[in-house]
Amino acid sequence: MRLRCAVLDDFQQVATELADWSPVADRVDVTSFPEHFGTEDELAAALADFDIVVTLRERVPFPASLLARLPRLKLIVASGMRNSVIDYDAAKAHGVTVCGTASSSTPPVELTWALLLGLARGIVQENNALRADGPWQQTVGADLHGSRLGLLGLGKIGSRVARVGLAFGMHVSAWSQNLTKEYTDEVGVELAPSKEELLSSSDFVSVHLALSDRTRGLLGPAELALLKPTAYLVNTSRAAIVDQDALLAALREGRIAGAGVDVFDVEPLPAGHPMRTAPRLLATPHLGYVSKANYATYYGQAVADIRAYLDGEPVRRLG
Repeated sequence: MRLRCAVLDDFQQVATELADWSPVADRVDVTSFPEHFGTEDELAAALADFDIVVTLRERVPFPASLLARLPRLKLIVASGMRNSVIDYDAAKAHGVTVCGTASSSTPPVELTWALLLGLARGIVQENNALRADGPWQQTVGADLHGSRLGLLGLGKIGSRVARVGLAFGMHVSAWSQNLTKEYTDEVGVELAPSKEELLSSSDFVSVHLALSDRTRGLLGPAELALLKPTAYLVNTSRAAIVDQDALLAALREGRIAGAGVDVFDVEPLPAGHPMRTAPRLLATPHLGYVSKANYATYYGQAVADIRAYLDGEPVRRLG
């Protein structure tokens, strides 16, 4: 019997174009869903007749309640090798294998700099004015050279962001709860003595921490109040690390110069969400991992995961 595979959130409808699905074509029928299913009821109805699901990152939760409603499901392939929204114990109890894929840190590094540069030089505002026959030159750009870049997190992504900052001639410092001077010396940046000092001294702050109980709400009203009124905040990590209401208040009240955000408390962002109209905000729809090369890896390895599972030898298992 042929199996059915659902590819979720294929917004650009490229899942079957950026990877070769022929290795499983004789055993699997693939259906791509370009729309997002925002509720468990919608997911349960849409996936009821599928044996395999390919899901992107952590956009779609698979809690025990949903897994119990999908008795036909046997395999979930999630892009990346870490996923906090899949209930692994429930998956195991229902006989569902969960596998992952590789994921490059290059796209989020590049997007971080796209946001930071866009903010610093008023790219969107100036482009919109030019295209609308508006005023010629409205903004005075913030200089990167000689300014301070503060990084919350200096892992795989943060360290690469740091090296770009150094290439721009920025003074780069970093802080996280377990960061050591030995490692900051290795990367070539300063170790900030505290989170508070990093926030108060930086001209640009960029978030590169994993979401955990320790980092959830790490930047709340008190922390955002430490930022200079001329400072910019960039978050391409996880929305919950920054208190969203506090960030909106800081932007509306002009207490910071601006923010670049790629992650939100609800995704896709609903129509009418205050983040869609917040002043001083440069926002993108979670494009951090969205690039041709990364998608080719995601979907190419998803095909390999499916084939290995069908052959009785699952690879890259999660949980």
